Amino acid sequence: MDGTGRLLIMCSDQTGIVAKTAYFFSQRKINISDCDQHVCDGLFFMRLVFEISDEKQTIENIRQDFSDEIAAPLAMTWKIFDAHHKKSMAILVSKPDHGLLELFWRWKKGELNGNIHCVISNHEDLRHTVEHFEIPFHHISSENKQQSEAAILELTQGKVDVLILARYMQILSENFIRHYPDNIINIHHSFLPAFKGADPYKQAHDYGVKIIGATAHFVTATLDAGPIIEQDVTQVNHRHNIEDLRTLGRDLERRVLARAVKWFLDDKIIINGNKTLVFNQP
Repeated sequence: MDGTGRLLIMCSDQTGIVAKTAYFFSQRKINISDCDQHVCDGLFFMRLVFEISDEKQTIENIRQDFSDEIAAPLAMTWKIFDAHHKKSMAILVSKPDHGLLELFWRWKKGELNGNIHCVISNHEDLRHTVEHFEIPFHHISSENKQQSEAAILELTQGKVDVLILARYMQILSENFIRHYPDNIINIHHSFLPAFKGADPYKQAHDYGVKIIGATAHFVTATLDAGPIIEQDVTQVNHRHNIEDLRTLGRDLERRVLARAVKWFLDDKIIINGNKTLVFNQP
């Protein structure tokens, strides 16, 4: 096969969307290998995977034709991705290493369909760990936010598709976030929207909660309020102290972050306002 593409669609729900889309591909003798759809609040969402076997067809030609024939008439918000193009990631981290190491392990095992361009940290602590995996490590001090963000952009802009905040303990400015709209993923050590901000495990312990959780979400200008991609929880009780909660939480954070990154790399996420739809979850 010459290529595999992934199509994501969001538009007003109306009769004939699936039929028109399927006919578009059948006309070109392009096989649809997977299709998932959902309707909510008057909106139609779909993820479709197609396989090209005709050498006359290319992903770029399909994009243009689909835009003209289907997307524009139906007022779609849409994207077509080349499945063989591996997205490039930059991982930002401070001192905690559990999220970073989980991504490294899954990447080495071939579970993440992407490339790690570099790791950027505001501390030197993880340099040896990162360089052991033969990945470029860049230390950028966070003392001056404007300078540090400019340095990060110089390293990443035009070179990476997504920034992963694997416990990067800095708040990004609104101006910085504008350079990566809907392309920064953060892991928050709390079951948002509960216990936003600093030290949520202490907050959880002080409230005597019976579950703790972790949340992977897109980063927006509003702190810890971006569209949620994935969450998970575990039960706790009165016998757990704050350090126990942190230990349990780190395990949640690793798994939640890895799942969110995998789904982003596999083009399974559609953002709808402050919500996400994630297709084909296991």
